Amino acid sequence: MDNLDNVYLINDNNQLKKINGNGDSVGVYNDVKRYGTLSSIDVTNPLKLLLYYKNFSTLVVLDRFLNIRNTINFRKKNIFSVSTISTSYDNNIWLFDEQNYKLKKIDEDGSTLLETTDFRMLFDSVPAPIQITDKENFVYLYDTAKGFYIFDYYGSFKNRLPFLNWTNVAVSEKNMYGFTDNKLLSYELNSFTLKQYRLPAFFKGYSAIKASNGKVYLLKEDGIYIYLVK
Repeated sequence: MDNLDNVYLINDNNQLKKINGNGDSVGVYNDVKRYGTLSSIDVTNPLKLLLYYKNFSTLVVLDRFLNIRNTINFRKKNIFSVSTISTSYDNNIWLFDEQNYKLKKIDEDGSTLLETTDFRMLFDSVPAPIQITDKENFVYLYDTAKGFYIFDYYGSFKNRLPFLNWTNVAVSEKNMYGFTDNKLLSYELNSFTLKQYRLPAFFKGYSAIKASNGKVYLLKEDGIYIYLVK
């Protein structure tokens, strides 16, 4: 989901579809399998979608109409192992370089604009982030075994939150979200309050679940169900 309430789905025909808040299809990308299995999609910026193919070290950039805008091969930029990517606040790209153990920001040409100190020098136990999120002046790296590592926009480490074993993690303007043990977990960034919501029985049977901006999205065989978190 993006911040304009659009939902992005991959169907059985390997098409990426953009569905607006009224349930109408407003865009289709037909070439999802061009570089094999798609590892992740980042829709932080609805005008610039990032499709990452880890096995090919390749990033495909789409515009808001789901047309190809650019393709970056990380290996050609001497970045040989990237675990996760995200759009940055200034419309560049964050990535975690697994070979150099650094958080890096690159531009759309693949040139490095900023990088952190080697994580092996920062931490006794090096995190292996599976997700990067850029929100409200901070960059959040999530490792299921170690929690959130928070950096500022200059690449300086600020804080760690040891929320472990969360799945389907999301960070919005006011909250962090994740799921574990049949519960939705919500951490309020302003009040530092962690809330837990047990998922109701009628949530069962979903194939995917996400929380963002005060809503829970369920994907089931017959459609998408959206619930408010109160």
